[in-house]
Amino acid sequence: MREIFGRALASVIPLALCGIGSAMAADLPMKAAPVAIAAPVASWTGCYIDAGAGYGMYTQTQHTETFPGLAQTSVSDTLDGGKGWLGRFGAGCDYQFTGSLSRWVIGAFGDYDVMSLRGTDNFQNIGLGGVFGAPTWASEKESNAWSIGGRVGYLVTPALLTYVDVGYTQTHFDQQSFTFLNTGVTANALLPGATYHGWFAGGGTEYALDFASIRGLFWRNEYRYSSYNSKDLPTFGTGAAPGFAQRTVPYVQTVTTSLVWKFNWAQPVVAKY
Repeated sequence: MREIFGRALASVIPLALCGIGSAMAADLPMKAAPVAIAAPVASWTGCYIDAGAGYGMYTQTQHTETFPGLAQTSVSDTLDGGKGWLGRFGAGCDYQFTGSLSRWVIGAFGDYDVMSLRGTDNFQNIGLGGVFGAPTWASEKESNAWSIGGRVGYLVTPALLTYVDVGYTQTHFDQQSFTFLNTGVTANALLPGATYHGWFAGGGTEYALDFASIRGLFWRNEYRYSSYNSKDLPTFGTGAAPGFAQRTVPYVQTVTTSLVWKFNWAQPVVAKY
């Protein structure tokens, strides 16, 4: 009898211990499941410098006129133009809104273009070598421009900004020396260099480049259209008939690609979109 009771007790004790262990495990506090945290991105708020290159084209409407009376002497306006390469250097600051407007960025900037946009200027055969002189032309070059303005952008993703910009601009065209078209001989007549001012509007994209060794590097691509004021440029030189000028109105289009370095790109914020 004792042997039977001992065997029964030996089989019951392990089962009881298993039950107690299960009950204690049930009473222990459960660890909370890990909460997904949005990946940190850098704020677009801050300042930057940029440098790049691009291609440009200019057109200009022009006619011959009396000077200083400014009475048009040609039948109609003509259209000349040129094209070439440019380098762009600039700086600016941006501000990224927070909360429900965190996709929006505004900023102010300034830049300077070193340009070699070359074309020809046809003087319409009036005012050089007499009232009705031989056909003449001149090589023309747009050599530099600068702009200041503002932009408004929208973040398609935390790393990709699309934007539009607008502002004030000035550009300079160098002095021109005319040559007779039929003979290739210098006409000894010139137009002075001139600085034009006006407005610009454009737009583009800016993308954050993911380089572990270089933080804050961005790639910007932009199109810009510039419209300038008119200038009345009197001819001068021994071959220029006195009392004549050329009225010129230039328009310039540029496409540029630039690298941008943002000073504060290491400062993290939590993305909310």
